Amino acid sequence: MTTINEGEGQPARQKRADAQRNEEALLAAAAAVFVKSGVEAPVRDIAAAAGVGIGTIYRHFPTRADLVVAVYRHQVEACAEAGPVLLANSASPHDALSKWINLFVDFLVTKHGLAAVLQPDSAGFNALHTYFLNRLRPICAQLLTAAAQAGEISADIDAYELLRAIGNLCVGADKDPHYNARRMVGLLIAGLLKSRPASEREPDA
Repeated sequence: MTTINEGEGQPARQKRADAQRNEEALLAAAAAVFVKSGVEAPVRDIAAAAGVGIGTIYRHFPTRADLVVAVYRHQVEACAEAGPVLLANSASPHDALSKWINLFVDFLVTKHGLAAVLQPDSAGFNALHTYFLNRLRPICAQLLTAAAQAGEISADIDAYELLRAIGNLCVGADKDPHYNARRMVGLLIAGLLKSRPASEREPDA
């Protein structure tokens, strides 16, 4: 009778899991460096932030374009997965939307930098843009729907239009030290809130 060794294959699976965790940690570190210093940040800065050697980064991502695209996808997934979590744990749907938009703005820093690495009219760039919309548009719509059902915002706010508006506010922000894109985005999100009727407002202390 043939028996199955329950331990067979476990070291290989553990190795794959460890490699995946290491790569995710590397991508998170690279994303933080890109947000702070742009996609042209030295690889040594990314290696230092990730706590690995430069050679480790090049083994995973032979070119800067490989690294930037991987960070881009990593941020899209992180942003998409954060939406439902924020909605479940925030004080209100509008608060969840505000926090999610802050994550989206961080993502946009990398997205804009991608144009410097890939040709914006290339098939690869277009495929990534489609992937980004397909993943994040439904999440934004979910947050908007929840806020509308809570009576916090109007029900006619379109997710695509909002994402485009935020993207336009962030364009070129990294090149103009006198322009605070985050403040402008914050004003936009605050402006989505409905004014409460006088009868529903809390009395002054």
